[in-house]
Amino acid sequence: MTDLGLPEDIEACLFDLDGVVTKTAVVHAAAWKEMFDAFLRERDGDAFTPFTGADYDAYVDGRPRADGVRTFLGSRGIRLPEGGPDDPPDAATVHGLGNRKNELLLEKIRTDGVEPYDSTLRYLHAVRANGLRTAVVSSSANCRDVLRSVDAEDLFDVRIDGVVAAESGLPGKPAPDTFLAAARDLGVEPAHAAVFEDALAGMDAGRAGRFGLVVGVDRVGQTDALYAHGADRVVTDLAELGGER
Repeated sequence: MTDLGLPEDIEACLFDLDGVVTKTAVVHAAAWKEMFDAFLRERDGDAFTPFTGADYDAYVDGRPRADGVRTFLGSRGIRLPEGGPDDPPDAATVHGLGNRKNELLLEKIRTDGVEPYDSTLRYLHAVRANGLRTAVVSSSANCRDVLRSVDAEDLFDVRIDGVVAAESGLPGKPAPDTFLAAARDLGVEPAHAAVFEDALAGMDAGRAGRFGLVVGVDRVGQTDALYAHGADRVVTDLAELGGER
């Protein structure tokens, strides 16, 4: 292992955004809950079953927005028309609900701002100082704006986010395609790249892509689940891996 807690043959590090680089996973979870609870209350009345943290972890976290809507609704036996990406946020379609969630998310970000995990930024600086290449791999369509808001865009050589994935026709996590695209763009074989993720769908993607190391970042007490979904190692903070000065 190197001083960065990585195998000697790792040449690149691929980082998820929300919950790994920035403290936005909790903001996403709150926006999903507000949107789904309002939808379910309107559909089922006051006796509706609320959207829970377990629902977020199992069906939404790490997935592209529309996939999260479909997967959660499917868990409740609910089917909606697909609609299209330009559906208004009050449309009763998969894309309409997704756009409502994004509207709520942006409101929360504008109100409360975005904070990075400082230890992750220090780790990124250390990784780059040691000559390793870096990519951010996120399902978020707001990835670039979030990175700019915390002055971290220049810490990544490659960005594969929701916008890039849609333009390139890449399926989102838990499929490995976005991580594989990042490794390809960096010119690195998956076996020589490390994945850093906090979402169970991200663990599945790392395992499916046969990456050299899959690191689970446990911010919410789901260590066992991260291992079960493919983590090689789980940490609560990237400072545990090294790279601190």
